[in-house]
Parts: sequence; structure tokens; C-alpha cells
Amino acid sequence: MFRFRYRWGRVAGPGRPMKPRLIGMKPAVRAFIPTVETEPSTMRNPIVLDVDEFEAVRLIDYEGLTQEEAARRMEVSRGTVWRCIDSARKKIASMLVEGRELVIEG
Repeated sequence: MFRFRYRWGRVAGPGRPMKPRLIGMKPAVRAFIPTVETEPSTMRNPIVLDVDEFEAVRLIDYEGLTQEEAARRMEVSRGTVWRCIDSARKKIASMLVEGRELVIEG
């Protein structure tokens, strides 16, 4: 049987377990449902924002911390915080432009 190998000798599979991240507070709001006149937002799939993405947005955009400071608070690497904030900003932009529902889960 042939098994595909990724770079750095990793074998295709579930990968490393996800490192736990510290979340400073639970979101007070779990969903944002837009008012759209053209098409009901319930017809389209909602955008799911993970709690760690929410925490990255809260720390960097709301509290004004740097990525390094946010990484220290969440106890992850700066690269992980960058990926979280990049993904969260894309999801928030999609929600605003497309008028889709945003659900915070995790």
C-alpha cells in the first residue's frame, strides 16, 4: 500500500493534536444575523467563527495588543495568532459583504 508523505517526513493522517489555547472570556453573543432585503440569510450556510479566532480579534483589534502580546496571552506561537486573525478577518469580511449569518462556536 502506498502512503503519501508530506514534506518533513509527515505521513498523511490526523496530524498533531491541537494545542490548547487560553480564551480570556466567553463571547456574550453567539450569532449575528443580518437583515437582508434581497434574499433571506437563512437560505445560505452560516459562517462559523471559532472561539480562538474570536479571541484573536478581541485581543488584537479590540484591546489593541500586538500579535506577540496576544500570543503570550493565548499561550500559542505568534504564527498561530496570525493564522487565527487572518482567518477571522476574512470570515468577518465575507459576512459583511455577502450578508451571511455569523455563528461563534467552540
